[in-house]
Amino acid sequence: MDKKAKGSFRFYTRYMLSELTGERASDLEGLLRLVRKVPDASIYHHTHRYLQQHQYLSPEPPNDFAYWVGEAIGEDGLAERLASIDTVRFSSISRLRNEIELAIEKYLKEDPDSRTRRCHAGEEFNFIKAISFIIPTEHEVDTLREFLEVLKIITIESIYFHIFEARLRLERGQNDFSLWLETSLGEEKAARRISRLDPYTYTMEDLRKTIIGIVEERTKG
Repeated sequence: MDKKAKGSFRFYTRYMLSELTGERASDLEGLLRLVRKVPDASIYHHTHRYLQQHQYLSPEPPNDFAYWVGEAIGEDGLAERLASIDTVRFSSISRLRNEIELAIEKYLKEDPDSRTRRCHAGEEFNFIKAISFIIPTEHEVDTLREFLEVLKIITIESIYFHIFEARLRLERGQNDFSLWLETSLGEEKAARRISRLDPYTYTMEDLRKTIIGIVEERTKG
């Protein structure tokens, strides 16, 4: 398992800043209008904020849209629909945005009375966007064993970038680890196993351990 890759893998990390967009909604129609309008970075923030800020805690929280619709507007039916959107199915923010739009549109058509319900003053949905700064680390590897050793020590911010941001925000189609394992090392089986993981059902440390386990099997094979 010391075969040298066709190309090195450089580990990156990222730092996040959250910035108010100035856009806010007080009802479902306003929410829908702004979901269509705000930048991709805002849709990303409100569907991934929990993972970004609470990476050590239990996974699968409701996204911000679902939480606000249920708590501030009192539309539990729509809140459930928004919370049930399977984020891992989407390879781009635009497709995820469309799914959120469709859920709200359909609900408004099915329940016209929901158009009249508004949140209380001070409970408006404030759209925030995530600003990401991507920085190369000192870790560059050429073999599976080297890759494994860095996985054990790299920050969870780096794990997060290569699993979540690379696939969805950068629209690479799959996570960086699987892409490198398959195209540079010919490790198709390990690449597929990592690619098939649902990263949203893990804490970040559990996700790291799971990926390490998959790679370790190959180093011992």
